[in-house]
Amino acid sequence: MLSNLAEWAIATIERLGGIGVALLVALENVFPPIPSEIVLPFAGVVARRSGSGIVGMLAFSTAGSLIGAIILYGVSAWIGPERLASFVARYGKWLRLTQTDLTRSEAWFDRWSTLAVLVGRCVPLIRSLVSIPAGFRRMNFGVFLLYTAAGSLVWNTALIGAGYTLAEEGRWLVIEDVMGYAQYVVLAAIATALLWYIWRRFFRPSKEAGVPESPGRSR
Repeated sequence: MLSNLAEWAIATIERLGGIGVALLVALENVFPPIPSEIVLPFAGVVARRSGSGIVGMLAFSTAGSLIGAIILYGVSAWIGPERLASFVARYGKWLRLTQTDLTRSEAWFDRWSTLAVLVGRCVPLIRSLVSIPAGFRRMNFGVFLLYTAAGSLVWNTALIGAGYTLAEEGRWLVIEDVMGYAQYVVLAAIATALLWYIWRRFFRPSKEAGVPESPGRSR
């Protein structure tokens, strides 16, 4: 499936050029399996081969990043903090989530929102998801767009620039391997955080609940 997606992405860029890049990057933000580690470097290759330079590709790719981010932001903002709080109140017990947990996470994001969006746009896998809490908290839309554009420009410049540089040597596919390792690191970090959460919320409380009562409290 991923191989077919990569082939389709390359064919789209060859056929549509910058517009194809914008379309693919927008879709990649909403549908992460589309391989940006293929799309953006190959955009650099096309820019080099066509002699058009990378400025246009950067503009198209960043526009695509903004479109995809706006879609996720809009859907999350429509759901809103009230519906999210209602969901946690109704179903949070199954995940050991409480309103206090939600309030703390919202306070954390409100404090670090600009940094979270800026840095998150430069981290594999996270770069799409960071638009979701921004929408839930209805982060100032202008600020959201500014930092999304800045972070996306950094990411796009790195990958498109690498593809542009390695186009003549035919080694641009090396970038896919490098980004693959980076994604493994991020996945490992996410898995570690998830395991810690599961242990803390599901196993540690049951262990504490199993501590024998003192003799003075026994019946």
